[in-house]
Amino acid sequence: MDGGRRRLLRGAALMPLAVGAVTAATAATADVPDLPDLPDLPEAPAGRSPAQLAGDEAYWAAVAAQYDLGDEVVMLDNGYWGAMARPVLQAYTQATAEVNRGNAWFGRVAFPQRMREVQRQLAGFLGVGEDEVVLTRGATEALQALIGGYNRLRPGDQVLYADIDYDSTITAMRWLRARRGVEPVAIALPEPCGHAQVLETYAQALQRNPRLKLMLLTQVNHRNGMLLPVAEIAAMARARGVDVIVDAAHAIGQVETRIDALGADFAGINLHKWIGAPVGVGAMYVRRGRVADIDPYMGDPDRGIASRVHTGTANFAAFLALPAALAFHQRIGTAAKRARLLRLRDHWRDAVRALPGLQLLGPDEPRLSSAIASFRLAGQVTLEQNIGVARRLLEEHGVFTVHRDGLAHGACVRVTPGIFTAPAQMDRLVAGLRRLAGAA
Repeated sequence: MDGGRRRLLRGAALMPLAVGAVTAATAATADVPDLPDLPDLPEAPAGRSPAQLAGDEAYWAAVAAQYDLGDEVVMLDNGYWGAMARPVLQAYTQATAEVNRGNAWFGRVAFPQRMREVQRQLAGFLGVGEDEVVLTRGATEALQALIGGYNRLRPGDQVLYADIDYDSTITAMRWLRARRGVEPVAIALPEPCGHAQVLETYAQALQRNPRLKLMLLTQVNHRNGMLLPVAEIAAMARARGVDVIVDAAHAIGQVETRIDALGADFAGINLHKWIGAPVGVGAMYVRRGRVADIDPYMGDPDRGIASRVHTGTANFAAFLALPAALAFHQRIGTAAKRARLLRLRDHWRDAVRALPGLQLLGPDEPRLSSAIASFRLAGQVTLEQNIGVARRLLEEHGVFTVHRDGLAHGACVRVTPGIFTAPAQMDRLVAGLRRLAGAA
């Protein structure tokens, strides 16, 4: 055997691991790989709460220094996907070279074993069984497979979704009319909306629609950033015999989340948003004992959860870089990330709250809040108007945001900082909003 093949075999059999502590969100222990030395990223000071650490600008500047980011614009659309930290990018680059060198032999012989190890680490991070999770290319792929494959529906049953849910999942829920002969039911969350109103809205929907069998819940929605009290709503649904599919795309990595504590048996997960894996990495969760309630994907042979989604030839290197992303994430911790992101969110919202020409969307209650928040100029509810507002922020102030459509009360502009965002960048947004609202 030549040296090249021998090196590939060693790479296939061995994945350098070191035991690392998992954040409190997982309440589990997982093996995570060693990271390259990070001299610029100090350990969080002992004895400091996440809220205290959130205001330590020196610490977060050190975190930001681990990202190679452009300065063409102030990037406030970090809800699209999360930039990779330098150690993750290094792992991805190295894995890409290894995959390219090994070619089809690597993909067919070496990769499956490596993939199983990656999935084992992900299961440990999420605090679930290895047989309860499978990697996908993103939350959308997972959620469409779960919605389309859910086989406990009968003609005349009802399925529920809300205006805050993601566009492609709404499409999938509506498609169940043709696929399963059911009645899709849409609800709209009040605006503004507090914790009591959220629970009441879903309680009324359950009461008004006694034929409901399936409900879609988005833990953190991409339109106004509300953090839904999923466990409480799922408990109400479970009491009425209604199953819940959770869209956790924006929650994992941003919000302390125990998947098994959500009270839902099915979830779609994204790992290239707030975990910072390469683009094209997500996961599907199906609680043990429920996999038979999801059809194998388009007639695939039944091989457990793995046959509930058919990703095809995926980006091998992206999956292989996931352990590095998990390790970097754990180095900071979900609680610290959340505290920092909420601090940045409050920084800009508090500065413009009194502007008469501006309407802030999303909840004020911290327990319902996330990094994501939205706004619209007073009276400007059309998609075209909000596209124009986002364009003006970019062209006149160098601030990159994104328009969002689909809320029952009108379109909006979404603002999403990242853990590498500086308060001075949020101030650029504030200055732009003051001018747009006619206050400067």
